Amino acid sequence: MIFRQLIVTLLGSAIAWLLATSTPATAQQRSVPFRVGVLTPVESDKTPSFSAFRSELRERGYIEGKSIILDFRFAKGHTDVLPGLAAELAKVPVDIIVVDGTTAARAALSVTQSIPILQAAGGDPVAAGLAPSYSRPGGNFSGFSIRSDELAGKRLELLKRAYPGIKKVSVMLDPTSVVTPPVLRATEKAAANLDVPLTMLSVSTPEGLNALGPADLGDALIVLPSAMFWHHRNSVIALAAAARVPAIYPEREYADDGGLIAYGPNIPDTFRRAAGYVDQILRGARPGDLPIEAASKFDFVVNLRTARELKLSPSPDFLVGVGEVIE
Repeated sequence: MIFRQLIVTLLGSAIAWLLATSTPATAQQRSVPFRVGVLTPVESDKTPSFSAFRSELRERGYIEGKSIILDFRFAKGHTDVLPGLAAELAKVPVDIIVVDGTTAARAALSVTQSIPILQAAGGDPVAAGLAPSYSRPGGNFSGFSIRSDELAGKRLELLKRAYPGIKKVSVMLDPTSVVTPPVLRATEKAAANLDVPLTMLSVSTPEGLNALGPADLGDALIVLPSAMFWHHRNSVIALAAAARVPAIYPEREYADDGGLIAYGPNIPDTFRRAAGYVDQILRGARPGDLPIEAASKFDFVVNLRTARELKLSPSPDFLVGVGEVIE
C-alpha cells in the first residue's frame, strides 16, 4: 500500500514538473506557429505597449515568426472600421484575438463567440456589458481593465491644484469610445465639487481633431481616454501649446512627447501582463476562467520643460506629489 502511494506521488510530481517546465515549443507539437490577431485603433505596432507585449512573449519562449505570428489590424484612428477588421481576423483564422481598448473588444465579440478574445487594455468590460463578472468573465473573453472613471475626477483636481487660477476647463472627449460616459460623469462630478465650468469638445475622428483651433480651448484642457486621441497625441499636444493653456492627459506618453501633465495607468504594463494571459490561453486555459484584472501600475508625470516653454509654472505645492518630472 505504501509502495503504491509512493508511485502515485512520484507520478503526480513528474506530471506537475512537466507541465510547469514545458515551453511553447514543446507544448505546441504543431507544424505551424500560433497566430495571434491584434485588433487596435492605432496606426502602427511601433508603440511602447506593443514593445512591452512582444518583450514578455519573448521572455516566455515565443519566437516571433517561428513559434508565434502577430497578425495586426490597424484602424488608424477610425474606430468605425474595427468590426470589419475583427471579421478579417476571424476568417484568417487566428488562435486568439488581442484587442486594444473596449471598443475593439466589442467589435471582436460581435464577430466571434469561439475564438478567445483578450482585452490588453481598456475600460470596464463589466460595466460595458462585455462580461458578467470580473472573477469569472465566462465565454471567450477576459483581459485587463484600466478603470479610467476612477481617475477622471482626480485629473481635474490635480489640474486645479497645479493652476489654482483657472476658471473654466475644456474637456476633449471621443463620443464613440465606450469608456467616455463613465469618465465624463466622474469629471463632471469633480467639476461641480470644485465649482469649475466645463466646455465639451466632442471629437470622433482625426479630421475633427485637426479642425479644432486654440480659440476652442478655455483656461485649461482635460483630455479623456481615447485610442484615437492617444494615436494622434502630437496634434492634441500641439493644440494645447498653441493655446498656451495647461493640459492634463490620461497616459504618460503624452508627457513624454511634450504634454504638460499626465496622470493615469501605465498601459505598456497591462500589455506586458496580457502577454502572460496569451501564454496561458495558448497552453489550453479557457479565457472565461481567467479573471479580469485591473491596472496595477500608474504614472504621474509633469513635463517642466514644456511648462517653461509655455510660461506655465505650476504651483510649488503641486510638484511635491509628482511621481516623475521631465526636465
